[in-house]
Amino acid sequence: MLKACGYCGHIHKIDETCPKKPPKHYKKTDTDKLRNTYRWQHKREQIKQDAHYLCEVCKDQGHITNKGLEVHHIVKLNQAPDLLTDDDNLICLCVPHHKQADAGEIDAIYLKQLAQKRHAEN
Repeated sequence: MLKACGYCGHIHKIDETCPKKPPKHYKKTDTDKLRNTYRWQHKREQIKQDAHYLCEVCKDQGHITNKGLEVHHIVKLNQAPDLLTDDDNLICLCVPHHKQADAGEIDAIYLKQLAQKRHAEN
């Protein structure tokens, strides 16, 4: 059986790899390695649980969002890897608020205050 190649435009046997196909090279960064640790997995779940599985920004604005939750590092992990599991540096956010926080559209001081408020309640 033959197939058309998207890399060179020729036709190859289906089990044949095109020599023009670029190699896949993905090297895990140090932050990727930190995110794969048991310590981080456990802390991430604890932060969600402490936030009662709600987006903390939505909750502060009077909304309830409990779908698509992620834990955000307020101070980026690549800037301060020692804050990997620091409760005051972690906040539970919905996907839209996480994207806004990553883009700097939500003030980091505000996020820190929400994280400290959650931490003080638990």
